[in-house]
Amino acid sequence: MSQPRREITVKPITSSEHLRFIEAQPSASFLQTPAWAKVKGEWGRESIGWFDGGELVGAGLVLYRQLPKLKRYLAYLPEGPILPWESDDLASYLTPMAAYLKKQGAFGVRIGPPLVQRRWLGETIKAAIADDAVNRLSEIKADETLAATTRVHNQLRTLGWRAPKVEGEGFSVGQPKFNFWLRIGGKTEEEILAGMNQLWRRNIKKADKQGVEVTQGGAEDLPAFHLAYVETAERDGFTPRPLSYFETMWAALKAEDPDRIRLYTARHEGDLIAATTWVRVGEHAWYSYGASTSVKREVRGSNAIQWQMIRDAREAGATVYDLRGITEGLSSDDPQLGLIQFKVGTGGEAVEYLGEWDLPLNRPLYAAFDLYMSRR
Repeated sequence: MSQPRREITVKPITSSEHLRFIEAQPSASFLQTPAWAKVKGEWGRESIGWFDGGELVGAGLVLYRQLPKLKRYLAYLPEGPILPWESDDLASYLTPMAAYLKKQGAFGVRIGPPLVQRRWLGETIKAAIADDAVNRLSEIKADETLAATTRVHNQLRTLGWRAPKVEGEGFSVGQPKFNFWLRIGGKTEEEILAGMNQLWRRNIKKADKQGVEVTQGGAEDLPAFHLAYVETAERDGFTPRPLSYFETMWAALKAEDPDRIRLYTARHEGDLIAATTWVRVGEHAWYSYGASTSVKREVRGSNAIQWQMIRDAREAGATVYDLRGITEGLSSDDPQLGLIQFKVGTGGEAVEYLGEWDLPLNRPLYAAFDLYMSRR
């Protein structure tokens, strides 16, 4: 005899309720913290909770992107929501969420279950890079495929959610599907260092010998960070965010938790050569934004600053140091290959998330919004 479906209800919660729920978890994405709503000021936003009777059993930050000229919205939960994803009855959580968001004027919902689907170890990736027949990470067999995430995938499809679109399609509000992790839980500094490749260890030692100084900065150092960040954007060909974005991010995350965000600077003989931001929620720490100057690259400021952030993440109780997004390209002429090789040198692993999933609630409006974003 089948068990009756649980009666889960979804309703708004306060930021303090949301934050208390997050603090009771081992970790959660910083994109699901109440503070992140203040960073994304151009979006509408609210915190919602899932209740089993009177017990809060899930939480999520919803960002609302309005359809031009209509009071209808895409409801987006980046790298969330925070739910018991191991449940065999995800409908009891996702169906009331969709109903609630539809009442709020949503024409579609996008979620990003914070679940790893596949893992590739560093040695596997290095072997693939050396193989001219391999062009993309997904072409090689993963070292681990997580069955629990496959079950979530299958439930989402059954419930009418759309599988992630291929790269380059759809509206561009998403998060990277492939990230790079360095596992640091239960390891000493010596063990973490020993797991790095010879080039990383040599560069860390060289930076120390050359007198590179890595320190934590404050809000007053954001303008210097931003100058280096803009230089990095010009060199690497991406559009930089304005200084005001980082000032808002700093103020919002610091107000939520004094140790939610840190700013690191690497200097050589007084010259700024690298700067980064570091974010932590519970046992997960992220390398968030990075910048480096074109001068004095030979003193290896980027390696020195990463090593300090890794050590500090371990000291703060993190079990994962997340170097964030990578692309799939592994061919020798791929413009992002150098980034992957830099991250592989830490001794970590590539992880593939389940990706972002869409549920159209009003198909004509959903299709119109998709077309609008694709033309921007």
